[in-house]
Amino acid sequence: MTAEEFIETLALFKNEKELNKVDKFFKGNDGVTKSFGVKFGDVFTTAKEFSEMSLDGISKLLDSDFYEIRMGAVSIMDFQARSKKTSEEQRKALFDLYLNRHDRLNNWDFVDRAARNIIGEYLMDKPRDILYQLAYSDSPWERRTAIVSTHAFIRKNDVQDTFAIAEILVHDPNELVNKAVGSWIREAGKKDRKKLQHFLNTYVKTMPAVTFSYATEKLDPESKLHYKNLRKEK
Repeated sequence: MTAEEFIETLALFKNEKELNKVDKFFKGNDGVTKSFGVKFGDVFTTAKEFSEMSLDGISKLLDSDFYEIRMGAVSIMDFQARSKKTSEEQRKALFDLYLNRHDRLNNWDFVDRAARNIIGEYLMDKPRDILYQLAYSDSPWERRTAIVSTHAFIRKNDVQDTFAIAEILVHDPNELVNKAVGSWIREAGKKDRKKLQHFLNTYVKTMPAVTFSYATEKLDPESKLHYKNLRKEK
């Protein structure tokens, strides 16, 4: 299962209609990323087929300038992280590879595809300092990883880090980080309504509109109106 074989297999699914994928989905600004012309469904299916690829092979895929090939690499990593057969040593290697090659994970969907399982799940029983380091990164994609990774904790009713990292990022200048903050405090709020209320009471007047919209999306109409009225008072 080599990187070259993966690319050859993926090429079988090329479709000219998919060549605008970069313009539609890619929000990075590296100036070199381009579309391979393959549907994401075919990327994920092929990645599952190659899910036992070595880390060296995955790293080669991450070197690619093609959007879907890098998505394939991230997906292979995610499939490995999800597998119950994956050893703790391999999970650590995946964790390290994700962080060491984060410059190649320069879009929101790379982060969302794998941060929970590769970063969050690995840190479940370990110190989480790295997430706070990422939250202060100059890279919006690393900052997004910081908050998205906490989804693993939320699933186990552990929301403390979600709200702590959201406080660091609540006034972030990047809209894609704003959306992630709003999304994950909303999800954390389903586990701990009081913490969500406290967060909203503290930042409702100053958080970006998109963060507010995502964070309050699932509130009951009365609560949503309450916070909308508070925002008008600023």
